[in-house]
Parts: sequence; C-alpha cells; structure tokens
Amino acid sequence: MSKVSLPRHVHRVVSRGREYFYYQEGRGTPHAGERIRLPDDPQTPEFWQAVRQAQGTFGPTPTDTIGALIDAFEVSWETRQRKISRGTQAHYRRNLQPARKAWGDLPARELRPRHVDALVRKIGAEKPGAANNVLDALRALVAWATGPADRLSHDPTQGVERFAKGEGHRPWTQEQLDYAEKHFTGMVRRFYFLSRYTGQRISDVVRLNPNDEDEGGFSLSQKKTGVKPWCPIFPELEAEMATWERRPGPYLLQEHGKSIGKPFSTNQMWKAFDRERKKHPILEGAVPHGLRANAVIRLRGEGYTAMLISDMVGMSVEMVEHYCRHADRKASGQAVLRGLREQTDDTIVKRWKSGKQK
Repeated sequence: MSKVSLPRHVHRVVSRGREYFYYQEGRGTPHAGERIRLPDDPQTPEFWQAVRQAQGTFGPTPTDTIGALIDAFEVSWETRQRKISRGTQAHYRRNLQPARKAWGDLPARELRPRHVDALVRKIGAEKPGAANNVLDALRALVAWATGPADRLSHDPTQGVERFAKGEGHRPWTQEQLDYAEKHFTGMVRRFYFLSRYTGQRISDVVRLNPNDEDEGGFSLSQKKTGVKPWCPIFPELEAEMATWERRPGPYLLQEHGKSIGKPFSTNQMWKAFDRERKKHPILEGAVPHGLRANAVIRLRGEGYTAMLISDMVGMSVEMVEHYCRHADRKASGQAVLRGLREQTDDTIVKRWKSGKQK
C-alpha cells in the first residue's frame, strides 16, 4: 500500500493486489470530470508530471526546477531509512512555500547563495523566526539533493546566516502561576496542570490520555518530532489528576458548543485558553508554550542536568539550556551574593552597648 500523500483529485484503487492511480475532479458527484490514468509509482518524477498535465499544465513539465526539486524532496520522505514525522513534514512543506513561490519555475542549478540570502533577509525584516525556519527547510532540502539523491551539485544556502535567536517564549511569572492555579477551572485548569508539569507542547497535551500512563509517568510520541520522552507525573500533577473522573479517551474534552464531549484540536485548545486569559489582566503576555519553559526551569532548579531534562521533556539539550539561561544566571548571581554576605558577616566586629569592642 502506498503511503505517499497524494494531491487533491488523485485517488488510489487496489484491484487484485495491485495499486492504480487516477486523476478525476469531482469524483463521486454528478459533475465528475474525466478519469485519467496515472503512472503506477507516485515516487517518480513521471507521476507528478502526469498529475500536472491532468491539472491542465500541458506540454513537457521541467524536472530540473526548484518546484520540481521540492516535489521530489517531499516524495522522498516516505522512503527514508530514518522516518520524518508528520509534524516535521508539515513544517518543511509550509516553510518551503516562499521558495516555491519565489523560484518555483527557475532551474535549480542557477540558484545561488545571494538569492537565498535576499529571500531570508526580506522575510526576516519583519519575522526573523519565520526567516530562520525557511532557511532551515532549504538546508534540509539541499542536504537531501546534494546527497545520495544527486539532484544538485552545489549548496545555494552556503554562508547564508540565520537571524539571532530572540529570547523565546517567556516563562510565566510566579504571580501568574499562582493566579492560574487558584482561578482556572474545567478543562483549561486541566490543560494548565498538564502543560506546567509535563513541559509538552499543546499538540501533545491535547492527546494525553490514561493509556499514556506508564509506571508513574507519561510515555507519548511527540507529534512534531516523533521523540518519545518519559515524563514523570510529579506530585502536584498527581494530586490534581486524582480529582479527575477516570474514563477512556483524552483527559481534555470540549465543554461547550456543538463539539461538546469531543477531543480538542491544538487550535481549539489555544482558543479556549485565550478566552480564559482575556478574563484575567494579570495573565497578559502568558502563552501556553511559556509553561514548557517553566517546566524545564523547575527541573533545572532542582539540580537535574540538561541531559536528564531532555529525556524527561523530549526537548533538545540546546533548547533546555536556552530556556534555562536566565534562571541559571540568576541562580549563579544569587549564590555569589550569598557568599559575599556570609563573608561580610564573618568580618563584622560586633560591639558592646558601651561602645567597646567584643
């Protein structure tokens, strides 16, 4: 069975154990278009060339353009020895769109670092994070194309610089954490506790369910990366979970509207959180991803190494250190200050009330 993500209007038919592919607009409706047979292997350039022709792009379709290179890159994901998660695929697909739009019909061999640099700078003028994502996706494309795929003989991203990292998502202040714990109710409260004490992304928190519990922790493959951390269920979260009814399915189910009782999507959970946040001015600027930072900072403060935290949260060591940098510096500075105070206390000469030295 083919696992390639097929474009719109392309459907797969299995007959007598064989796969066949067809292009047909409006299939199954009174306005169905012509049914066009496609090549058997959706992992070949010929298949995608036939799709374009069926879509109305007549004549020979170039196979050496940036657009064709991106198409071939996307097709390759399903045959990699090291699988690329669906979340990463969506990330690449989304961040290669600016390149497809800018150079889709241009020969790939003519793309140069100056072109990539110009695109990255243009995007980064307003959205440096988005520009870095585009550059990272292009580098992944180039690494594949200049490797065993042998579709490109040079690196058009060479020397192109990423924008400096911002401070990232800010952790919630202690006042915000205390306020949320005191005032949040219902599913938003559950979401808050799960996020704060597991350090997982929204896309993973909304999927957590009793089946993910594993001997005192959670074991769940992350949607974005495919990494499978083991998150301890800390006493604070355990006490909160003890108040939840035990039932099959995700811990988080919608409470209002037509979808009541159904699981949250990532976007629906964000909207529910945002509605609650708007009710409380003290939570201005607080975002769910900030709780991910709170989780790793808390663990770092308890003496765990970045490597151990990486295993527990499923975050790279680099990102753990990135989130903890402010807390580490503050803790170091406070340790120095305590040392100075202790040193000063030891050298103070105390006096009797009469004014004489002890």
